[in-house]
Amino acid sequence: MRLAVLTSHPIQYQAPIFRELARRMELEVFFAHNPTPRQQADAGFGVAFDWDIDLTTGYPHRFLANKARNPGVDHFFGCDTPAIAGALQEGGFDALLVCGWALKSYLQGIAAARRLNLPVLVRGDSHLLTPRRRLKAWTKQVAYPRLLRFFDAALYVGQNSLAYYRHYGYPAERLHFSPHCVDTDWFAARATLQARQTLRTNLSIAEGSRAIAFAGKLVERKRPLDLVEAAALCRAEGREIEVMIAGDGPMREAVLARAAQLGVRLHFLGFRNQTEMPAVYAACDGLALPSSGQETWGLVANEAQACGRPIIVSDQCGCAPDLAADPRTGRTFETGNVSALAGAFADLPTGLATKEALASLVRRYSVGSAVDGIEAALSSCLEKAPSQRRTSGALT
Repeated sequence: MRLAVLTSHPIQYQAPIFRELARRMELEVFFAHNPTPRQQADAGFGVAFDWDIDLTTGYPHRFLANKARNPGVDHFFGCDTPAIAGALQEGGFDALLVCGWALKSYLQGIAAARRLNLPVLVRGDSHLLTPRRRLKAWTKQVAYPRLLRFFDAALYVGQNSLAYYRHYGYPAERLHFSPHCVDTDWFAARATLQARQTLRTNLSIAEGSRAIAFAGKLVERKRPLDLVEAAALCRAEGREIEVMIAGDGPMREAVLARAAQLGVRLHFLGFRNQTEMPAVYAACDGLALPSSGQETWGLVANEAQACGRPIIVSDQCGCAPDLAADPRTGRTFETGNVSALAGAFADLPTGLATKEALASLVRRYSVGSAVDGIEAALSSCLEKAPSQRRTSGALT
């Protein structure tokens, strides 16, 4: 099998999947954009940076010429890559996998694949929890049942993703599970006891103290102030919770000021690059992600669990029904309910049962499982005769 993948830009969570795919089949990945360090900062990280891990070795790839007037991955017209048509035609591919449909480049790839009679697979994390205006919701309800059938197979990353496709009537036989994942072995190997002790000593966190971590951009949709408010409630009840924040962004000063006002013991770590994150997870006792419905998944939850830490996530995080449904691996609370979040801090699971449950969950949401799903979807598409593939899209 020879597979083409079209994605927006190098992403730390996708690179392990591409490497595993390259071990199992012929593969070429096409990137629509190559962001600068400044664009990373503008995306909400708060600081200009390059990732400190290699995201592009271990699999064949190329960067397409981005013709957009305002290049970027945060708006539809930010990725304009007409060269994808020629690349697909010349590459002798059996199928195309696109990582969504919210960029012009993706639609260019889908159209080119259709002209070449190539099956098109899609993998993304859209869900129904994202707030939408009534007109937009109605438009999608009318259009999406037909438009989504342009994809010969859809790879759902979790339960909310599956519900999305079912809501729009996508054929069940074309759905395949390819979970959101991280390189679990890489994180687990670095989240050592020594890493925990070193960082907690540097931060003056006593071993008997409970530390809750937040990892991500300090932006409104991630609701970092809820974390501070919940820690303050715990403090008022005589339960001291120390908060670790690994991230930066426009809400930095507001978070620091509120923590100081409420007397919350806050350890602000600032932006931490990928190689620094396992030590953060090792040092904490759990990860909290209080985000709103715009959090389509929350892969930091996978990272924390790979490091053996339970999670606390809002019910609007895309990963909630997958990674926090089991009370041994995490807790879910109503978005914006600070009191419930504080209660989850006190009720965080621990012990051998949690360790064993986390290990099982991490195996299910792994790179290998994600690639298994892609392989199954691709095989299913290629089993169809060419004439069947031509009629498997929107006209059926």
